[in-house]
Amino acid sequence: MDPIHLRLLRELATRGSVAAVAAAQHVSASAVSQQLAVLQSRSPVPLTMRRGRVLVLTPAGEALAAAGVRVEEALVGAREAVGAFVDDVERPVRVSAFHSAGLMLFGPLLRAVEGGPSLLLTDADVANRDFPALTLDHDVVVAHRLSHDAEWPRDRVVTTPLLAEPLVIAMPTTHRLAGRDRLTAADLADEPWVSVHEGFPLAGVIAHVGAVAGRPPRILHRINDFSVTAEVVRAGAAIAIMPSVAGQPLATDGLVLRRLDDVDLVRHVDALSRPDALASAAVRRTLEALVDVAGRALDATPATT
Repeated sequence: MDPIHLRLLRELATRGSVAAVAAAQHVSASAVSQQLAVLQSRSPVPLTMRRGRVLVLTPAGEALAAAGVRVEEALVGAREAVGAFVDDVERPVRVSAFHSAGLMLFGPLLRAVEGGPSLLLTDADVANRDFPALTLDHDVVVAHRLSHDAEWPRDRVVTTPLLAEPLVIAMPTTHRLAGRDRLTAADLADEPWVSVHEGFPLAGVIAHVGAVAGRPPRILHRINDFSVTAEVVRAGAAIAIMPSVAGQPLATDGLVLRRLDDVDLVRHVDALSRPDALASAAVRRTLEALVDVAGRALDATPATT
């Protein structure tokens, strides 16, 4: 079987449609369909089926797509073995991170790999369910999830934990609660909030705080960029949930961060990679540097009241 055909099958499983695969590969949908047809002609069982107007994988197709990952991993490892004996330029490593992680990690990461692998950086803030799909286009994807969210799919990506980051409450220094050493969910029951958009990892946190307080939260604004959220909070218009590490640089000029005493709020920041990407020495070195950079960022964050 042609590894290119196997990759198309895997991309169909992850991207969800022939049109999406074609767009990512910069070819026509008919070209993708033809390649899948060639692969099907060499299989004794159906690999795809129609679900409405969408082409999806059968269980056999899913099994072959998973096996294709191992094939590509072996091929990359073989190329790396030969590459160890030639004086070749390191291939660029493609790294994606959601916005606040990019702000926190990209600069230190570039300095940490200076003289080593060259990096191609992208910021991509997507809904929680869409992070694994980013690994099709990037070697390392920095993603985040909450403790109660489902773990990342082990059949598609390898997960490397970077940090467990406490979530805190951002409020203006003039707020009636800003001077308190201890806060509870009940203290915030009547507060207006800034939240992220629905579907993003922090969207359910405020609802959880409201559930503990026994009252639905009053969400006035939905903003994904924490620096913009900080300006709204400084203006006294609302309070917000922020990650403690990424939010620490914003805790100036009239904004403070406070922990909740009765609700344990943590987000997990992880690096996701395809198994075949990790067969590359350059990707592994980049990932090792990323783990070190994330650990130092967490260690350097002051304790929040």
